[in-house]
Amino acid sequence: MTTSANDTDGVANTIWFDTQERRALARLDEELARKREPRGRNWAIVLAAGDGNRLRRLTTDGSGASTPKQFCSLRSGPSLLHEALVRAESLAPRRRICAVVARQHERWWRESLSSLPVANVLVQPENRGTALGILLALLHVLERDDLARVLVLPSDHHVSNEPALSAAMAQAVVRVRKEPAAIVLLGMAPEEPDPELGYIVPTLGAQDRFASVSHFVEKPTSAEARGLIARGALWNSFIVAAHGQALLDAIARHDSALVDTMRAAVKRSRAREPAALASLYPSLPTVDFSREILQGREPLLRVLRVPACGWTDLGTVERVGKSLRTSAPRPVLRRAPIEPRATLSLERQLAHIGGA
Repeated sequence: MTTSANDTDGVANTIWFDTQERRALARLDEELARKREPRGRNWAIVLAAGDGNRLRRLTTDGSGASTPKQFCSLRSGPSLLHEALVRAESLAPRRRICAVVARQHERWWRESLSSLPVANVLVQPENRGTALGILLALLHVLERDDLARVLVLPSDHHVSNEPALSAAMAQAVVRVRKEPAAIVLLGMAPEEPDPELGYIVPTLGAQDRFASVSHFVEKPTSAEARGLIARGALWNSFIVAAHGQALLDAIARHDSALVDTMRAAVKRSRAREPAALASLYPSLPTVDFSREILQGREPLLRVLRVPACGWTDLGTVERVGKSLRTSAPRPVLRRAPIEPRATLSLERQLAHIGGA
């Protein structure tokens, strides 16, 4: 069968129009996402740019390729990132959920985040720590809603009792409305003295559900962890609720020049200079939000005690195994964005290395 020139032109035009249509839809999607929202709404920032180095032994497949933890599933189902997006949806609609990702992970996140507006997928040229990921997202959110209340969520954690966590997140956001200058941390009631986790120590004698923060302790010894728990210390989940401006101010107090530099690059990227961020990132410092932004600013912080809900950061092979033993497979949530199964199951990987 031969193809005439007209037929060929038809195919070419079809491809061209299809490409143009997709580009037009992407531009429309971006313009809609960047329109100002009614002020003072709930927003969620899902952090998904980590490399998952701590769990690399478990997330490396037979070919030697490693999948970042947030793109894996605990069992053979949706990814941990997908679970985090559903978690975020309990407080904000998808048009007000932003995901911070790394450019080198695009093959994993492109399809996973297809349910979000294009402008809400914030791509970092390089991973420069949690503070810069949060800063990038805040600059986008506050441009659209300068009174936004923001919930920051890691994308690589697992929770057995999602309703309990959702209720706590809602309580934290309500507290932010009542105390606009506060930064509220969700502290998980410890289920055991785990020396690999960070701890939040509330002020002694605090009776309020939202206690003031005395100090932080990172990775104590087992004996120290037992003592901390006896004093009422909580696991640091790195789930944070605050007004967006309060978080931005906290970062600016650490390094105002960094905020100004990033803001200028974001504005240039919006003005059709996509290379602005790419050229900036290699010169940026790596800044940890919990250690370098929050620690030392305890008077601004509040911690909400969250009852034991099966929360884990899945940060070690042992913690993955425990979560598999103690949490039941969760039902499919019909309202959740459609997502194919993750390419790598932590359960299968654990069985493969003989850790099940």
